[in-house]
Amino acid sequence: MNELWMITLAGLSIGIMGGFHCVGMCGPIALSLPIHKLSSLAKSSAVLLYNLGRALSYASMGLLFGIIGQSFALFKMQQYLSIGAGLCILLVLLFSFLGQQQTSIFHKYALFVKNKLSQLLKSDKSISSYLSLGIVNGFLPCGLVYMAIAAAVATGSIAKSGLLMFAFGLGTLPIMALTMVFGKYISAPVRNGLSKVTPYFIATVAALLILRGLNLGIPYLSPTHDAQHHTCCHSS
Repeated sequence: MNELWMITLAGLSIGIMGGFHCVGMCGPIALSLPIHKLSSLAKSSAVLLYNLGRALSYASMGLLFGIIGQSFALFKMQQYLSIGAGLCILLVLLFSFLGQQQTSIFHKYALFVKNKLSQLLKSDKSISSYLSLGIVNGFLPCGLVYMAIAAAVATGSIAKSGLLMFAFGLGTLPIMALTMVFGKYISAPVRNGLSKVTPYFIATVAALLILRGLNLGIPYLSPTHDAQHHTCCHSS
């Protein structure tokens, strides 16, 4: 049970600390939602459903990619997976920094999701439609989501991967809710400035994944130390 709480806390922490990136990247979409015309109760429901939809999308991705993590865990290769996940995150950051263009597959995928999102934004909206908007928005390509997926895969479990990603989505809820309600008072330069902080946070998480995979005996980070601590506490 303690491990599940730690995974939940990790997901929430990634979502909360990376939430500033959401303001810069997803802020324009959130601001385009016509929630200000709704009553207070309807507005609160729309905000919660929209962000719940994003969390459900992240959870589904966590379950899918968790298959990879569990496969590595079955072959006792979870440490290599952690190192690989950290390196993949750093490579994505590097390509982003160098301004590399997306591959045609990712570009087509991004266009597909954006078109679906655009169709939903233009359609007549009921309160329940905000859930659909959130679900589709959750599948938009995003460096922060990729980082969360890498951390989720490193758990080595389908269920734990899904849990971490769902908690990640919930972690972004506070700042996204504030953006949806008060975002019109935040200027575009401020939103862009907030998103520039994210690469440093992502690089830190990547380094932690690599250090965990190297198993250097670091308290609360290295798996061997965690196992020894658990055995000691259990025997006492």
